[in-house]
Formats: sequence, structure tokens, C-alpha cells
Amino acid sequence: MDSRTIYASQHAVLDSHVYEGGGTDDTQALQAILDRAPTLGRLHLVLDGAARISKGLTVYSNTTIECPDKSCGLFLSDGANCSLVSNAHRDMNVIGDRNITLIGGVYNNNSPGQVHHVEAEGQGHVCEKWVFGMEFYGVENVLMRDVTLANQRTFALLMANWKHVTMENIHIDRRERADYQNQDGLHFWGPGRFLTLRNIRGNSGDDFIALAPDENDRVSSIEDVLIDGVQLDDADQGIRLLTCGEGRLDRVVIRNVTGTYRSYGFIVNPWFDGPGGRFGNIVFDTVDLRPMKNNYDYSPPFLFKLGGRVESVTVKNLYHHLPEHAHTLFVIGGGYIVDVPESKTMPTRIDRLIIDGLYVDERDATAVQDAYIRVKSHVGVMQVKDVMFRREGAGRGGTLIRVEAGHIEDLRLVHIRADCLDALTSVSPPSQGHRI
Repeated sequence: MDSRTIYASQHAVLDSHVYEGGGTDDTQALQAILDRAPTLGRLHLVLDGAARISKGLTVYSNTTIECPDKSCGLFLSDGANCSLVSNAHRDMNVIGDRNITLIGGVYNNNSPGQVHHVEAEGQGHVCEKWVFGMEFYGVENVLMRDVTLANQRTFALLMANWKHVTMENIHIDRRERADYQNQDGLHFWGPGRFLTLRNIRGNSGDDFIALAPDENDRVSSIEDVLIDGVQLDDADQGIRLLTCGEGRLDRVVIRNVTGTYRSYGFIVNPWFDGPGGRFGNIVFDTVDLRPMKNNYDYSPPFLFKLGGRVESVTVKNLYHHLPEHAHTLFVIGGGYIVDVPESKTMPTRIDRLIIDGLYVDERDATAVQDAYIRVKSHVGVMQVKDVMFRREGAGRGGTLIRVEAGHIEDLRLVHIRADCLDALTSVSPPSQGHRI
């Protein structure tokens, strides 16, 4: 056996349970193993059991933590109020840790046992620090595979200043619900480049996945992202793409998204007041999300909300099957958070919007929308192609595209079958000068 492979059971008690906790505090024993990484040059910790920890574990470069199965992992003690795992040289500007791998197991943040945030020193003053499940700041070559992130108090994971990150077969297992408590899943700040997320499933409060490059500093960017395979299980919100300053989010492909959501499916906008963020090319391909009754009431529910300074958004193969609730399919422009009067709309200019392949199958009259695509700001070229509506027992009504503010410069409708609608396009109110 390689001397750099260490089995935790030879040094720690491991008599806890990944969901029920209890047992011996193994913090010191496990951290003592991890602290050997800089000396050994490479460390492979096999966490072959369940450990309770009362302080977050620090990992160094060239470290692998492997759990043989889902009965192995970490449970955070009541009142620890910290992340389970973080990197050693945390920095928002300099990458200090490389080659960190987590394979298998359950990492339980024990949400009921932690506070939402603690007071911490930051930038010369006391500030709020949220209690995250995991934190990685300033890392390169990070691999996480077959991992369950359970009972997050706020974000299950926050990562900033990163490069070459791959996460596969990740389960966000929020068993303890707490509405309006920021129980996000995977949250990424910039600067960052080359992110791959595959087969991410589970439940969250707020965003299941968030790419927010400049949310923290208003200048960082994220580029080259592939998200392939997302399964939402009664998640409050789906995927958020956010830039609010001069940072940029570009070359993002999101595909194969299924499951159920409550209030908001996809948010692509700055969220905060400001210049309107900067979005490059964003592609969504193959989406089949079923709306449930919304649990947030500060904005009407929707599947897509688009806003800010956007170069190109493409939505392909969108399926809206048997909805029981009238969640608007697209809200374009308007207020970043809520719908507001035209005089208070936020800066939005979408140069190019392509909706290619939309299938709506409605059987319940309560799911019929008065407008499926609501335009509240400026759109340059908008093409809606290969659309089919099917209704059995849901009656007639609704408009495909309604311009409520701003205008569409160039609208192209191709292959539309929607004879159950009242109109394909409308302008409301017609006296305000909004136009197609």
C-alpha cells in the first residue's frame, strides 16, 4: 500500500451516522491526517466510516478524500456554525490550492443545528458570514464525484476564484426545509473558467445552481460552462445566471433539465439594481420542468425570466407538459425581481433571442396563460420557431407573444401551430407606443 494512502478507521473512531449524527468527535484525528499532505506531497484519505466533526476540515493541494459508500462521510456537530470542508489557502484573487478530489460519501451540514450566519471580520469591519456546506476560494483542478451534500444551512457549496472544476453525480439532499433561508445548492462566483457539471439532482431552497460571476465584487467573469443533466425534485428555484456589474458570463451551455420546481425555473438577469450586467452567449437545450404551486409570493411564478445586457439567448426543445399552474413561460425585461410599471423597468437589451422547438400540452383550464411570452423591454432579433400547442378540455385563449413595454425590432415566426390561442401576437396597452 502507498504510504500516502491512509484509512481513517486506523486513526479515528468513526462511530457517527451521516444523517443522525452522534458518536465521537473525530475532528482532530481527521485534521491531523489532512495536515500531512504538504509533507507527503500527495495524500489519499479513505474515509471508511461516518465521522462527526465540530470544526471544518481544511484540505491542501494534491489531496483526495474518498468514501467507499453512502454510509461514510461527515456530520457537522450542533453549534459548529461552519463549513464542513474548505481549502487551505483561501483567496479571492490568487489560486493557492490545486488538485483537490472528493469521491463518494455524504457531507451533512446538519441545517437544524446551525445558525444562518455568524459575525466575522472582513475588510476591516464586522460583517455577516453565512454558514455554507463547503467553501473553496482560489482553487484549480477540482473534481467532485458521487457526492451527496445534505441538509445545507445556506449554500451547499460556494466556490470563487477557480479554474478547471468538474462535478459529476452530485445529490443535493435538503431534507430539512426552511423557506426564505438561502438554502441554495451549488453557487459559483468568479473569476472562473472551465466548469463542467453533470448529473446534478435534488432539492434546494432558492437557486439549485447559481452562476453569479460578479455578485461578490461587481467585476469578475465566468466563461466556458457546460451543465448537462439536472434533475429538480420539488426545488424552490432552478438555475440562476447573474451578472450585475462589469463582470461577464459567457459561453454557457445548459441542457437536459427535468423535474419539478415551485416558483422560478431559470433566472437570467442582474437581480440587483445597476448597469444591467453582461451576458454573452447562453444556450438552453432540452427542458422539461413541471411547475408546482409557488411558495414565493414577491413575484409571479415563471419558467424563464430574462433581463440585462444580453448578446444571445437560445432556448431549444422546451416541453411544457400537463401543467397544473399558470406559470408564465417567458418574462423578458421589466423589473429584475418583480414586475414593475414601465417607468421603473430596469435596463434590458437582448440583441438576439431564439426559441426553437416549443411544445405546450395543456389539459387543465387553470393552466392556460393570458400570454406565454411577455416582452417588457427591448429585443433586437427574436425568432420563435416550431411551436405546437395541444389542448384537450382546456378551452381556448391566450396570446403567444404580448409586448407590454419596449419593442421587438425584428420578429420572425416560423412553423407555428397554435389554433387554440386567441392570437399569436398582441400589444398591450396599444396606446403606449410599444410595438413589434
